[in-house]
Order: sequence, then structure tokens, then C-alpha cells
Amino acid sequence: MVTDTDTDARPAGLQVRDAVVRYGPVTAVDGVSLDVGPGEVVAVLGASGSGKSSLLRAVAGLEPLAGGSVWWDGADVTGVPVHRRRFAVMFQDGQLFPHLSVAGNVGYALAGRPRAERDRRAAELLDLVGLAGYGPRPVTALSGGQAQRVALARSLAADPRLLLLDEPLSALDRGLREHLVGVLDDTLRATGIPTLYVTHDQDEAFAIADRVAVLAEGRLLQVDEPARLWAHPAGREVAAFLGYGPFLPPADAVALGWDGPPGLVAVGPTGLVPDPDGREVVVQEVRSRRGGAEVTVTLPGGEPARVRTPVIPPHGATPATLTVRLDPAGCALLP
Repeated sequence: MVTDTDTDARPAGLQVRDAVVRYGPVTAVDGVSLDVGPGEVVAVLGASGSGKSSLLRAVAGLEPLAGGSVWWDGADVTGVPVHRRRFAVMFQDGQLFPHLSVAGNVGYALAGRPRAERDRRAAELLDLVGLAGYGPRPVTALSGGQAQRVALARSLAADPRLLLLDEPLSALDRGLREHLVGVLDDTLRATGIPTLYVTHDQDEAFAIADRVAVLAEGRLLQVDEPARLWAHPAGREVAAFLGYGPFLPPADAVALGWDGPPGLVAVGPTGLVPDPDGREVVVQEVRSRRGGAEVTVTLPGGEPARVRTPVIPPHGATPATLTVRLDPAGCALLP
């Protein structure tokens, strides 16, 4: 079992210990231990059904634990009700109140405070998320990206101890997601609020997180800094999820120009490159891509692989062979 830290340690921030979440006979989270330190952003990355949202809901107190515990600053909060944990949750759809204005939605988390204080705080947060002056607008007039920024501002309004983001950008188109990842990153760094960020999007996780936790079938496979996770996946399952493949035994890797340490070589998306002095392989298919082409080839060991090239052959002029080599910078040596 992979654990994030020593189970006896009680550092500041969030500590999840051996968490188990079950829905009837189905185990959605299977013994996960994970920490989020002060000011840290930890992304939980996994495919649909991996248990990442169930883990987040258990941390929030929205799902009961069948085993394990949740701690905050060394205090066990497993049995503490949701509203007393002071954790803020932001879901995929934002869940804004359509009958309230933008400022009214942000200020909702400040109920009970003087009106002037609510208005001031709402204006500060809207400025923080890039929506200065939007306070009087109806939320029904907002774009999807604007609505998510309002939801983020509302989540921050009550100064939560921990921010829990559950696929906050998944309903948006890719261009808008890429823009809002930057907004989220800037906002989280400015506030310093520790954050657990659940997503299936690897680009989001690698762009926004201090550490990335890979989850599969409810199990924690690896927790690491983004660059180290990519360069040193803990095993074939993690590497395959990150987009590596094929996986070449030493002899096949050497045949393609590998001169690194012996072992199982995971070929990344840019791990196989055209080289006139490389190994000749059979071409199966050529597809045009932005800025070039993607060539599907069969390697000497029979494995299919993809090669990106800057040259797009004329339509219908698929070459029979291509000479290629492994680029160590685009590969990983698995333990």
C-alpha cells in the first residue's frame, strides 16, 4: 500500500489516514493515506471511477468512512459534522443561486456579518478572481467560466481552513479550462489556503499542484512532485495512466538506440523520434496533426508505437517504413 507520510506523524494541515469508503459491496476508496500541508495544493488525479471524488467527499464529511480517519492540525475530525469542519467544497457545476446577484452569491457565505463588511469582502474576492465590477450582475447572465470564478470566490469568502475542488473545470471547453487553470493557480497562491484538487485532467493537475497523487480503483499508487512523477513513475500502471507506452524490455530498447541503464523502458509521447541513422520500422498509418503528423509504426518486437514528425506526407502517400530511435528525454526507466 502506498502512503503519503508516516501514519504516526501529525503535521499541520490535512491528514487522511487509511481511508476506506464503501457503497454497499463496492469499495470506492481503499486504504488511502494522504496529506495536504499549509499552503499546499495537492491534486488527486485519476480516471472516472477511480475513487477520487469519493475521497474528497469523505474529507469534507459528505460521505462516511468505513475505515480510517481524517485529521486537521493533529485533531481527529472524522466524526465532526460538515458545517463544523470549516472546509469549503466547490463542485463541477458551481451550484450558484440563480435568484441572487454575483455579489449576493459570494456574500452568502458571510451571512450574519454587517452588510458593509459583506459587500467589501465580496468585492475583494471578485477582484481576486478577475471579476471586479461584476457584483450587481445576475448570475444567469454569466458565461460558464465566469460562473466558476464566482463559485471560487464564494468558496473563499468564509476563510475556509481547507479548499476542496471537485473537477471544477471539467464542464468547460479546453481553451477556457487552460485559461482558468491560470486564474485558479494565481488565486490559490494569493490566498495560501491549502487545497485538495480532484481532476481527471493531467494538464490541470501538473499545472496547478505542488504534488500529484495518482489514484486507481480506490488505491493510491504514487504521490510526488509533478516533474518527478512524470520522470519517475513508480510502476507500469502509473506510467500507462500518464500516457507512456509501449514498454520495451532491455534488448528491444537497445535495438532502438537506448544507451541508458538496463531495465524496462516506458516510451512517452515524445520518446520515439525520426532519425535517419536510427532503426527502420514498418509504418502502419499516418494522421495529420497540428504542426505535423502522427505516424503509427510497428517496432522490432512487434509493439505498436506512435512517432510525431514535423513533416506531413501528401494525402494518400503513406511511406512503407520510417527510421526512428529512442529519445531518453521522452522515456522513463521503470523500477
